[in-house]
Amino acid sequence: MSQTASSPANNGLMLGTLYMVGAQVIFAVVNFVYDVLTNPWDPLNAAGKMTSSSAVFWQYLIATIFAIPLILRIGLGNLKTRHPVWHEIRALASALGAQVFVFGFASGVPVWQMVGLLLTGPFFVIAGSVLFLGEKLTPVRFGASLVAFLGAFLIVGFGTDAFTWGSLLPVLAAALWSTTTVISKYLARDETPESLTLYLLLLIVVNHAVVGIGLGVLVSVLPTGTLPATLSTGLDLGLPTGDAVWWMLFLGLVTAAAQYLLWNAYKFADATYLQPFDDLKLPLNTLLGWIVLSQVPSALFWPGAILIVAASLYVGTMEGRKRPASA
Repeated sequence: MSQTASSPANNGLMLGTLYMVGAQVIFAVVNFVYDVLTNPWDPLNAAGKMTSSSAVFWQYLIATIFAIPLILRIGLGNLKTRHPVWHEIRALASALGAQVFVFGFASGVPVWQMVGLLLTGPFFVIAGSVLFLGEKLTPVRFGASLVAFLGAFLIVGFGTDAFTWGSLLPVLAAALWSTTTVISKYLARDETPESLTLYLLLLIVVNHAVVGIGLGVLVSVLPTGTLPATLSTGLDLGLPTGDAVWWMLFLGLVTAAAQYLLWNAYKFADATYLQPFDDLKLPLNTLLGWIVLSQVPSALFWPGAILIVAASLYVGTMEGRKRPASA
């Protein structure tokens, strides 16, 4: 009997799609709250601005508390591993990526530029997989990477008013998060998806605390003003105050919700199918930033974004055709 539109397989794909789209909507909200909490030029919550290191620490601490049911659902028995050091390096790279990303908002980089440049991540993954995992650099991967970075060049806007040195922060964040992905690909040879998810959930807050303490030490030993005040002003692990408390609780809640949705999306559909929906972050974030924050993209943003998204879709489609049906 042939499958119909209501078959279990198709229902699974539909659920995976809905979960993935929902996650991208929530991540757009997350980025909006980053701007509210850390960007000194954002008029909302003007009296309760936080440093980026403090905001990220509390975000992930609260999100981890909200994610306890997910942690228990995965089961602590999945903590058995032969690669504890690689799990820690992976979590540290993820934490550093988040720190750099939120520091971009605190530096006044507009949402459209932050998210557009973050889409270069898959091409850093390709580079890391070729260099460190021994994967083959095919003409498709090489050509798509060149096109994507041409798009990134346009979005950064070198030589235009849209460019600041802070514009490079989302590129660095993309590289750090791609490091997490490459290590995940390496660990996936021996580890289960449950183990990979569990270790990241449990180690991420610890590493954000380590980064925060490290920045606090640097602030105390370096000359005054060496580190930007929007990054850290010392040991910034104190509780937020005023309206920032409610913004932070909301940020932690929606971050946990996004993790739940992603977890469920990848349960019902594979990454190759879901990848195009990940690109929805670009129009969603750009639209939200435009309407709510009055951040109008530059003229070069759209052709650059089209190049990055087209390259990502093309390489994903070509790689998907080569993958065995049982993968």
